Amino acid sequence: MEPLVLTVDMAGLPQAWVALEDAVTYHAKQLVAWSLGDVVREFRGGWQRSGVRSRIATKSILAIKGSVPGGHFHSPGLTNGLLFARDRQLCAYCGVRFLLRDLSRDHVIPVSRGGRDVWTNSVTACRRCNTKKANRTPEAAGMPLLYVPYVPNRHEHFILRNRRILADQMEYLLAGVPRTSRLYAVGALS
Repeated sequence: MEPLVLTVDMAGLPQAWVALEDAVTYHAKQLVAWSLGDVVREFRGGWQRSGVRSRIATKSILAIKGSVPGGHFHSPGLTNGLLFARDRQLCAYCGVRFLLRDLSRDHVIPVSRGGRDVWTNSVTACRRCNTKKANRTPEAAGMPLLYVPYVPNRHEHFILRNRRILADQMEYLLAGVPRTSRLYAVGALS
């Protein structure tokens, strides 16, 4: 599988992961304001009258002209896949790392008790702990949280969304991730 190219706005904030073909289209339409990182692929086109073959080389990070700085990014949508990635597949109650199939989303304050289905009220739990906690708060169940839930920022969200990030893309994205992120947990980025 080919790597994805990270597109950013003019201010350098991540906007999307795109296929190489889309990256080449941005180049061909002259929409690339600047680029960073290593060349990930060179595409060759037809021959010009001068005998020179057309070529477009794309780097791993592209700033797209006309993209609105900051975009309209609020907080990322909460999905089990992103939640489990944020929490490194670690149960918030027993501290054991599990396979995805053995995990579930737990609401710290149960929805039936007024809790909301949001990042700051959701943690990863193994099925055993989630069943044991049931419809109670961690305090009522005698199961204290091992880590605090939080909303991933834009850079962290892009890391969580793509598990095949190139080294230069990872370096770029990590520069915008707070040092308090769970991505910096021991072994989290390996």
